[in-house]
Order: sequence, then C-alpha cells, then structure tokens
Amino acid sequence: MGRRANCYDNASMESFFHTLKVELVHCEKYVTRRIATFRIFEYIETYYNRQRGHSAIGYKIPMQFEQIA
Repeated sequence: MGRRANCYDNASMESFFHTLKVELVHCEKYVTRRIATFRIFEYIETYYNRQRGHSAIGYKIPMQFEQIA
C-alpha cells in the first residue's frame, strides 16, 4: 500500500467506483452537484449495501454477510 501510481494498491475502491459509474452515474444527467450527491448516497445506502450481491463475499448481500460473521 502507498506506492505512487500503482492501481493495485486501490483495487477494491477502483472496482467500487467502476460499478458506481456503470450502474448509476453514466445512466443519469445531474442538474446540480447536490442532486448528484443525494442520488449517489441513495444508491449506496439503499441498493449497493442492502440489495446487490457482491462477488468477494460469495454473492451475498453485505448486510447478510455481516450477520453471519
């Protein structure tokens, strides 16, 4: 971690931002930054963390995975 210009240091965040852009950002036009912030927050809190399965945890929903652990 911490090496400059090494994409593997931040691979999990790069993956998250790619998913965010593909599933939400590129599909919408935002009039204001405030609306964009709200929609991204809403996406993360209501869909990404509560409904979407994640490959790193066996395609389980993060809330289910936390309850098991």
